[in-house]
Amino acid sequence: MKTLKVAASLAFTAMAFGQMRDNQEKQMTCRNNGYNDRPKYCEIREQAAPAVGVLNVDAGPNGGATVKGWSRNEVLVRARVEGWGNSDTDARATASQVYVDASGGHVQARGPESSNNTGWSVSFEIFVPRATSLTAKTVNGGITVSDIRGNLSFEATNGGIHLSRLAGEVTGSTVNGGVNMELMGATWDGSRVQVTTRNGGVNISIPQNYSAHFQTETVNGALKSEFPVNQQGEAQSRNHDFSLGAGGPLIHVTTTNGGVKLKRA
Repeated sequence: MKTLKVAASLAFTAMAFGQMRDNQEKQMTCRNNGYNDRPKYCEIREQAAPAVGVLNVDAGPNGGATVKGWSRNEVLVRARVEGWGNSDTDARATASQVYVDASGGHVQARGPESSNNTGWSVSFEIFVPRATSLTAKTVNGGITVSDIRGNLSFEATNGGIHLSRLAGEVTGSTVNGGVNMELMGATWDGSRVQVTTRNGGVNISIPQNYSAHFQTETVNGALKSEFPVNQQGEAQSRNHDFSLGAGGPLIHVTTTNGGVKLKRA
């Protein structure tokens, strides 16, 4: 019996990996980025690092973070470093003072003090082995994570959240931004999902015949579902507790100002 359980677990894991994408394409560039009419400077920096079990990403005061799973056993950090100021010289000088560190399982950006006319930002495009666990933090920028099966913890202040084809335990929040999730497979491969936003809606794309236990909470918003929902409690309640299919791990989403939508993939 134990052998059968192990075989079934391995088969499910292989299926989940098969549905994840092998992200090899570098997509981040310096095109179409600017700050009003102020002179600006932009460059892409790359650093390769050994694979680590847990990666911590801190984008600093300005900039987002995109993390993608791939089949290589290494980490590639691409940083778009931007500076702006009163002149082209000022913008380049500001960018040159930005430090990007991608060592020891930490990815972070630090730079000079900003003023009314000068400043900087760093956005990340990071490729990691799909079994990597991740923590990510941004202040003014979104967080996008796809195709990893390690545990994920994230925190954003001003930025949206995009989560695609994940597994493991996922927890995190944003203050000003919506949440978009793309589920995969027949059920969640992990312990739970718990995601919160204060100002923004939550959209979840769900495969046909998916099984999970859902809890959705809203204050100023409603639940809209393209799936039949057998909810518990009052029909007009803003809080809903229900299962799709055979139930399963908990997917718990909360928003204050925004609705929740469950849509078919």
